[in-house]
Amino acid sequence: MDGLILHKLFIFFFFLFTTASNASTCKSAKCSPLSPQIQPPFRIHPQQCGLSQFTLFCDHHNQTTIRFNATRDLIVKSISYDARRLSLIDPQRCVHGVFLNLNLSHTPFSYYHTLRRYKYLNCSSEVAGMEAVPCLSGEAHRVYVVEPSLPPPISCWTVKTASIPFSYSRYLSSDGSFGLGLTWTPAPVEETEYNYTYKVIIAVLSMMVVVLMAGKVLYAKYGSKENEERHVENVNLLGEYHVLTL
Repeated sequence: MDGLILHKLFIFFFFLFTTASNASTCKSAKCSPLSPQIQPPFRIHPQQCGLSQFTLFCDHHNQTTIRFNATRDLIVKSISYDARRLSLIDPQRCVHGVFLNLNLSHTPFSYYHTLRRYKYLNCSSEVAGMEAVPCLSGEAHRVYVVEPSLPPPISCWTVKTASIPFSYSRYLSSDGSFGLGLTWTPAPVEETEYNYTYKVIIAVLSMMVVVLMAGKVLYAKYGSKENEERHVENVNLLGEYHVLTL
């Protein structure tokens, strides 16, 4: 009886440790052969390892993307884990549109480049001597990014003052990536993948203790019954032997 219980417990623990080991291991991945390598703290949805704040997605073009609230998905151009630099591309090629709406205050990310304060102006007519942002402007209005100390012209009103890497220039990169470099704060110790592994191991060990205790109780219950039956059988045999020797 005891050998059978130990055998079953061994099989159970082996399965448990194998499952925990697989669950706590984050394998690197890619959306496509040319995409950046994804490894902790990043993860690809719906992968469960890595950290939720660093979730990336594979879009229908097999491009790696990242999603922020109140803004469109951005393409991940490259990831430097040593420098902690995330280079992004705006698929709509309107970097200043991203700057205008992107809020990183509740994320582990911040701009990689040095920031300066700039003011977005929305003007009902063209302002002489100033260069409008084409992707934010239309036939009936012009949007300008200027120094915050500049008083708004009569035909303009301030949309937003923001800390961004640079003002608009037509000579900047046209692929929608210039300035879209982010860095990230290392995750606290209690949130790292390694500590996640330790938590899994602790959980497994706790389950082992519970199972061992349950096994001990069951063995005590059924083992004692089996021992009692053997004792009765031995008593009967002794009784028969005593009768024969009379």
